[in-house]
Order: sequence, then structure tokens, then C-alpha cells
Amino acid sequence: MDAPSSNKTPTPHRSIFARIFISPDERRLRAFWRLSGQISLLFLCLALFGIPVGIFSTLMPGSSLDTILILGLLVELFAVTLSVYLARKYFDRRTFVSLGLKWDSRALKDGVVGILIAALLMVLVYLIESSAGWLTVNSFAWETLSLSQLIFGIVAVAFTYVIVGWSEELLSRGYWLQNITEGSNLFWGVLISSLMFSLSHFFNPHWSLLAIVNITAGGVFLAFAYLRTRQLWLPIGIHIGWNFFQGPIFGFPVSGTDSFVLINHTVNGPELLTGGAFGPEAGLINLLILALGAALVYWYKRKNAHTITPTSH
Repeated sequence: MDAPSSNKTPTPHRSIFARIFISPDERRLRAFWRLSGQISLLFLCLALFGIPVGIFSTLMPGSSLDTILILGLLVELFAVTLSVYLARKYFDRRTFVSLGLKWDSRALKDGVVGILIAALLMVLVYLIESSAGWLTVNSFAWETLSLSQLIFGIVAVAFTYVIVGWSEELLSRGYWLQNITEGSNLFWGVLISSLMFSLSHFFNPHWSLLAIVNITAGGVFLAFAYLRTRQLWLPIGIHIGWNFFQGPIFGFPVSGTDSFVLINHTVNGPELLTGGAFGPEAGLINLLILALGAALVYWYKRKNAHTITPTSH
């Protein structure tokens, strides 16, 4: 990986060690070793931050499941962010912001538009399944919960999906996509990082082969959103909005997991199309929605979009 660029002369008489581990372009590790180092740091951070949570849950058996879940999310947040930050600084020899985290007025706009695009896509999923007679509404949250309970439930799941959106995009479209692309080319960068993103959902409940295919396609869609802007804010916004509107607002499972929902319904349609207990991400309807989402991203960035090239960068 990390083939030498055409405008640079390779360093003569490089040792075997250097040829294996060091990039021919500059004094830093090759992409494979950078990725390996980041993943190792991720597992180390998960262990370091996760052990205290495990001890807490053991010593405090009366702790609510919600408390344990929130602590688990914070572990994920800190582990992913710290591992990527350290890898970016010491392995990549690049700044953390250069992953696509420049904060300006465009960043806020991209994030909000991403959420709106995802909201529209989930509205269409709900309308299609409802119109086809595949949904049976059982109840609404506001029929049994107080206003304060509704607000708390929505805020809690929104907080959850903000963490998930940040962590998974920083890792998948941030570190993995960009390093794999630098070590090979854009095609393999998008494909491999999307497959890694999909396989990270392997242990979710109600997993299926079509779910893995669809989530891989979702990774390609999110990579497209990154490549149109060369910033992570648009895919982060889409990711947050996708989970939030799919689950809490419209009542579908999110990658096989359940959450607080405003609309409690039963899906009666063909599982091949609806995704069944895994949610729309395991159904063929998902591929249609992703294609529409890509068209919306293209339309949104039809002006001033970054050029997507198949070469490494």
C-alpha cells in the first residue's frame, strides 16, 4: 500500500524494514499499519474505559439499564474519538481537523441539511409501507405518557444517536475511508470502509445477509456525501437523522435494535421488502431510498462540490 507518487523520487537503498513499514512518500507508517494501529488503539481504549463501567454495573446491581446504556455510549464516544485523534496525530502525522472536521457556517448547514435529507427519506419509507398496508398502528406514545416523559424520551434517544452518528462517521468515513484510499485508491477505500462499517453491525439482533448488503450500500451512500464536500458534517447529519427518524419518530427498529418510539406499530409486509424485525435497512425498500438519498445529496451539492476522482490522494 501507499504506492509512490509519480512526482517524487523514492529514497534509494531503503532497508527491508523501511520498505515494509514506512511510506515511500514521506516519513510515516504505511496505510495498512496506520489502520492496524488505530484499530488496536480503539480496542485498548474500549477496554480502559469499559472496565470501570463493568465494575460499576457489578458493584451497583440496582443501576437502571438506561444508566448502563448511557455509560456504554460514552465509552464508545471517548474510545473512538481518542483512538482516531491519537492515530491521526502520531501515525498519520496529520491534524484531527483535516479528516473533514473544519467547523464553520457551512459545517452547520451541511449537518442540518443532512438531517433533513434523512427525515425526508424516512417519511417516504413510512408512507410507502403504510400505503401498501404493511403497517398496523398499535398505539401512540402521547396516549400513555406525560409531556415530560415524552420530552425526556425524545431527548435521550436524540443524545444517543448524536453519539452514534459522530462515532461511526468519524471512524468509517473519517479514518478508515481516507486511510484506505491513501493506501490504494478511492474505489477500494469506499468499498472496504463500507464493508467494515457494515460488519460492525454483525452482532445486532435479527441480522441477515441482506442487512449486511444494505448497510454496505448505506456506507457507500455516506461516503458519497463525504466525497461531495470533503467534510464529515453532511454524512454525520444524515446518519443522525436516519437513526432518529427511523426509530423514535416513525417507530421502526434501527439496525435490529429497539428504542423509545412515538408510533408503536407492527410491520405485516413481506420481510424481503420491509426488513422485518431488523428494520428497513434489511429490506429491498432500503436500496430505493438510498438511491433517492444519493440524488438529493448530488442536488444539494450541485454547485461547489468537490470533484470525485478514482486516484489516491
